[in-house]
Amino acid sequence: MTTGTDEEPLDLLGVGTGPFNLSLAALADGVPGLTTAFLEQRPAFHWHPGLLIDGATLQVPFLADLVSLVDPTSPWSFLNHLKALGRLFPFYFAERLHIHRAEYDAYCRRVSEQLPSCRFGHRVDTVAWDGQRQAFTVDFTRLGPDGHPVDTGRLLARNLVLGVGTAPHVPEPLRPLVDDPAAPVLHSADYLEHREELLAAGHVTVVGSGQSGAEVFLDLLRARPAGAERLSWLARTPAFAPMEYSKLGLEQFTPDYTRHFHGLDETVRDRLLPAQWQLYKGVSADTLGEIHDELYRRSLDGGWPDTVLTPGVTVLTAERTGGRVELLTEHADQGTRARLATDAVVLATGYAERPVDRLIAPLLPHLLRDTAGRPLVDRAHRLVLDPDGKGPAAAEPGAGAVFVQNAERHTHGVGAPDLGLAAWRSAVILNALTGRETYPLPDRTAFTTFGLDGAARRSGTPAAPGTPGVPGTREAAGVPDPRTAPRTPPTGPAVRARRA
Repeated sequence: MTTGTDEEPLDLLGVGTGPFNLSLAALADGVPGLTTAFLEQRPAFHWHPGLLIDGATLQVPFLADLVSLVDPTSPWSFLNHLKALGRLFPFYFAERLHIHRAEYDAYCRRVSEQLPSCRFGHRVDTVAWDGQRQAFTVDFTRLGPDGHPVDTGRLLARNLVLGVGTAPHVPEPLRPLVDDPAAPVLHSADYLEHREELLAAGHVTVVGSGQSGAEVFLDLLRARPAGAERLSWLARTPAFAPMEYSKLGLEQFTPDYTRHFHGLDETVRDRLLPAQWQLYKGVSADTLGEIHDELYRRSLDGGWPDTVLTPGVTVLTAERTGGRVELLTEHADQGTRARLATDAVVLATGYAERPVDRLIAPLLPHLLRDTAGRPLVDRAHRLVLDPDGKGPAAAEPGAGAVFVQNAERHTHGVGAPDLGLAAWRSAVILNALTGRETYPLPDRTAFTTFGLDGAARRSGTPAAPGTPGVPGTREAAGVPDPRTAPRTPPTGPAVRARRA
């Protein structure tokens, strides 16, 4: 059920409809009586359209879809999507574990178009807490196909989930050039839109060592003539290193590790994250292999491709000079500096969490923060609010929670932006929202035991009852502690039957 008016608050309103909130919308669709709406200002779902390079694949298996790792029987699974399109047998014979990004994008878009809770062309403007009505007031602007405002509206919701996604990160020295439409400097998020201009440029520099940088470099390399490639690839990381993809290494993207990480001290978490860069900043070994193969093929005549690949380099400054861009670079290990003149720059410098302070400004006085000023986020992905008797924390049972998606890496670790944990996090949120085990979750998800508390339990030494994060406890399985969790929200009429 998706209705929501000033008279009848929704149980949950989502701000943003990227893959994570879309996962939540899909799983919430199977919860009888739960009223939801997910508002997105874009006119339709699109997932990193600037990086849907031909042949580019997801770095996670197709089971990391919106629902399968929690409910593989859901009508919103990727396999059911293929069935509806009559493509199960071609997919079966293709033997693909990692699907094309364009295929994942099309799958999510089709789900978003069929879920009635997803409302595109709705820009959320402000969120505030109405203590009298025990609900959040959400003011929005409805946008036309051209992006211009059509009208405004208001919805009430007992609980919120913020899934506004991330924004392209541009290093400070390059921001003035990216903001200058005449400068040939762009973020990789806009790569395909400017691909033809980049192919026509004399010399192109790619900055950034992650998967996006590798894919952009490879695509440009394949499209430029042998012996006249004129490409540079710079990275701050000490090497063009493969992403951690060993089976045990990948267990750091399990719920077990997420619970372990959340239980660590703030200073330990902040020390761990940068050291785990190969978990999320590395490059697929296949992509690195394809780059090497292409470079090797171009050296068969005894020459060397006109390419420069240099890791361990930081761009200190950038300026336009005589129609070109001049980068001042510094090598971390040598301590030396050099200038590089180039005709175009592609910044594969990643993404940063999109700030929501303006959106939730009236709620900011109620947020509790860590020593670095970041919002505290509890185990169920809720913002921790000050129980001052005035704000949402003082709400009646089943109301006042503000959940976040992909805004909690500082509290939940490297898995926060990973598609493989999307369905699990959505289930944790729904379990906390309903106050019951709406979606049963496994006690244990990894062969690795993270932390001595879990090791003691698995070796036969019992842990203290209710120990946070210890597999086997109700909290570890995603079922909230009844002493602290929101209680079951009021239920309305049963939702429609789930589609086959």
